[in-house]
Amino acid sequence: VQLQASGGGLVQAGGSLRLSCAASGRTFSGYTMGWFRQAPGKEREFVAAISWNGGSTWYADSVKGRFTISRDNAKNTVYLQMNSLKPEDTAVYYCAVLTGITYYYTGSYDNWGQGTQVTVSS
Repeated sequence: VQLQASGGGLVQAGGSLRLSCAASGRTFSGYTMGWFRQAPGKEREFVAAISWNGGSTWYADSVKGRFTISRDNAKNTVYLQMNSLKPEDTAVYYCAVLTGITYYYTGSYDNWGQGTQVTVSS
């Protein structure tokens, strides 16, 4: 499976963006999918994850109430709606497939996409 993240850009604080993660090669409909982000000089960190059927979602405390993860298995795409953006949300955002056990652990994921840059200005 190859993952392609898109939808990033430059936005003012308080604004919104919607990221997409499209899979090609084969379906990922049976997998939990996750979004992570990495700011310059920092480690990659968990943002959100969604179970295979969308029935369960998990969020980092820093984005809870502002970000919403969703998926459309018919389109083989996962989304991250980001509202009330803050300058500290600036990072490269990545999507990946959960192949391990712990949904918030980077090492549990595989098939990382190339990432999309999100920059929030103050």
